[in-house]
Amino acid sequence: MAKETKNPPHIFYTTEEVADMLRLHVQTVRSMILKKRLGAIKIGMEWRVSEEDLAEFIRENRNK
Repeated sequence: MAKETKNPPHIFYTTEEVADMLRLHVQTVRSMILKKRLGAIKIGMEWRVSEEDLAEFIRENRNK
């Protein structure tokens, strides 16, 4: 019998948590989401940013 591998659970942050992490205003984070500069999904009435989307945003905006 083959062993089933479990994927780690996805981690999602609220716009408030992302704003705290990046030291930005919550409205700035929401604006970046609406302008598609930061990936996010809408759950109900709230936006959520995955850990992967946040890491990608940081990588793409890093000073090289």
